Amino acid sequence: MSPNLSTTLSFLAALVRYRLAVHFGQQAQPPQVPAMQDDDSPLTRFIQHRRLTVDEYVALAAGLAPHLLPSFFDDLVAEFLPQGGDFPPIGGVKGVNQRNSLPTGETVLFLLAGTDLARRLEVQRLFGSQHYFVKEKILYLEEMKPGEPAASGRLILDPEYVELFTLGYVTPPRMGTNFPAQHIATELEWSDLILNDQTMNQLREVQIWIEHNDTLLYDWKMYRKLKPGFRALFYGPPGTGKTMAASLLGKYTGHDVYRIDLSMMVSKYIGETEKNLATLFDKAENKKWILFFDEADALFGKRTSVRDAHDRFANQEVSYLLQRVEEFSGLSILASNFKSNLDEAFTRRFQSVVYFPIPKPAERLTLWQQSFPAAVRLDEKINLRQIADKYELSGSNIVNIVHYCCLQALSADTNVISQENLMAGINREFVKENKVVSN
Repeated sequence: MSPNLSTTLSFLAALVRYRLAVHFGQQAQPPQVPAMQDDDSPLTRFIQHRRLTVDEYVALAAGLAPHLLPSFFDDLVAEFLPQGGDFPPIGGVKGVNQRNSLPTGETVLFLLAGTDLARRLEVQRLFGSQHYFVKEKILYLEEMKPGEPAASGRLILDPEYVELFTLGYVTPPRMGTNFPAQHIATELEWSDLILNDQTMNQLREVQIWIEHNDTLLYDWKMYRKLKPGFRALFYGPPGTGKTMAASLLGKYTGHDVYRIDLSMMVSKYIGETEKNLATLFDKAENKKWILFFDEADALFGKRTSVRDAHDRFANQEVSYLLQRVEEFSGLSILASNFKSNLDEAFTRRFQSVVYFPIPKPAERLTLWQQSFPAAVRLDEKINLRQIADKYELSGSNIVNIVHYCCLQALSADTNVISQENLMAGINREFVKENKVVSN
């Protein structure tokens, strides 16, 4: 555990005692803000990188405290109210599943400003819409019902930051109804992705955006003229490397890639699809994630002429999706078998349109050569160059065939890939796609 975590809690406790002492008319000296040890922990890096002010540091500590010591504020108040009872000036609300008080915005106001009105107004800026705490959903107040003071809202530290500061890492969100996306990664390298030069160059352009966009926007101050996000379309036949390319972009730029499960995203109930989309984009914002919409035409398809209420609401879904994709500050990749299936409003807004064609004979030969494991050898009858020239297969097809052949060899207790098994594997792939194998 970071020593700065203990130091932060000790400072916060001293500040609470100081404010309570002043409130009850006792003599007290305000605590000194502690010096941080350079321990390279996530909490320390956050404090240093963000250059937290004292106000921000106190607010962050208040949001973190109940996750470490649930009775933190109650125990301190009890020191001054030994007979028990509530102390409204410090704020706080009861949790649903635990009985201790949870801090609110009023808690932070009390600790930093007491009853000083001008100072309270200054501290309230921490929870304003322009502060990065709120913009990036790091630390914010629970929304209150109309007419109730905003500062009465529960102080919420994003669960990912709680995990990061306390455990040192963040667990990727699990796929489910509240998060309809799956984290994808790859052990492969760029050299394993066999594509033509034009496609590879376009993928490098996307990688350049990921690596240098922040510098362009903020160091070169282009944020006034450019939207922060990037939208790319990957289209082409199945099995040509679209998903693999997205995974490699994430791997080589250090960004998590999430493939959106459209079956969980789309709902037959009016308004539910937009709600699911909002949840996804709100979660992804400011995380520097790559969102990969596979078979995107199922969700981003063309809008239709309005004949009934169903058409009208379906068009509203597409329009809402267009808006959210444009507002997303990260990289959105839409993948489709056919470019023509997507609504033209989307295609006009893509910064990059990348075509993934069926590999040509020379590319297929490389795929065949790279796909067989080193532990096997090919029968002398097999001529991979002829097979690459003759059979039009995608990279995914070839991997499936190699998989089949290797299993057949293992079942026969040999490491030799036979001509018969290779042709059987090719035939299986053509049958799956309703194609005829040429003799």
